[in-house]
Amino acid sequence: MESPTLADWVGDVRSFAGHQWQRMPAVFTPEKLASPFDLDALDAAFDGGLLRSPYLEMVRSNKVTVPPEAYTTSRVVNGTTYHGFADRAKVLALLGAGATLLLRCVDQWHRPTGELVARLSADLDRRVEAFFFVTPAGGQGLAVHRDDADVFVLQAAGRKTWYVHDAPTVADWSPGELPDDEHSARLLQSVLEPGSVLYVPRGFAHRAVGAAGLSAHLSLTIRDISVPDLRTALEQRLTDGLDLPARPLGEAAIGDACSALLDHVRAKLDTIEPEDLRLSARAAQTRAQSVGTAGTFAEAARNWEADGTGAGRAGLASVSRTWRRLRDAARTAH
Repeated sequence: MESPTLADWVGDVRSFAGHQWQRMPAVFTPEKLASPFDLDALDAAFDGGLLRSPYLEMVRSNKVTVPPEAYTTSRVVNGTTYHGFADRAKVLALLGAGATLLLRCVDQWHRPTGELVARLSADLDRRVEAFFFVTPAGGQGLAVHRDDADVFVLQAAGRKTWYVHDAPTVADWSPGELPDDEHSARLLQSVLEPGSVLYVPRGFAHRAVGAAGLSAHLSLTIRDISVPDLRTALEQRLTDGLDLPARPLGEAAIGDACSALLDHVRAKLDTIEPEDLRLSARAAQTRAQSVGTAGTFAEAARNWEADGTGAGRAGLASVSRTWRRLRDAARTAH
């Protein structure tokens, strides 16, 4: 099944871009749209036995840290003890006590979520990550906080009440929990049902409280470029095409390298426009997320012997030929 596009969530993309994107929070109710990761997929991840920290974490909104050993277990593999494997019984007990389960970077280990993230990243030309939250009724995983990312929330199970507050009032704002003396105006309060989609612009303060049942949602964070990203892009653009020895020997050679570098940068700087810099930084960000389309093991098995062109067979044949030549040469020598 093909991953949904941005239009499947928000309807009119042009209207969304002009009215909500990085301006205002909004709730959408698309037809027949479900999260690719849900409680059944969560059970499957636990059943697989490989889910472990740092991909899972238990959190509370009262600033009480839940230690990893409270929701993980250890295993002995080939005589060595490894820690941090998810323990379903411990996780369920903590959920019953009001804690929230957080799964990090689901796109890295759940293929349907990875495909959705790749599609959204291509639509928005930005890096996207996926997180999954499971919260009991009345529970709140995180206190009111700001994220350094735009966020799409896909409600997967149960009901959850969301509160979204205003954007930062200063340019030099920081992500994380709001200070006790900050009281941003509330812009939105909504109860999400399964299939609902919430959009929270970057920097807008928000929190969520489980409203009914075991509430679960997939959070897709859309990362935008930062000043460090722009600095890196600028350095790459300024040094593009520069051909200098990597290790100049002696003071004279170092001085010549300095002069050549400065001359090159001055000439390049006059050719770079702000839009060029922005596009370069965005391209580098999306390249860092792109995943190669490697073949599967099942495909490799089907093709291994086909027409004698399988990589394994070809490699073994080459070794066999080399061995026969060496053997025949040894016999001739004797």
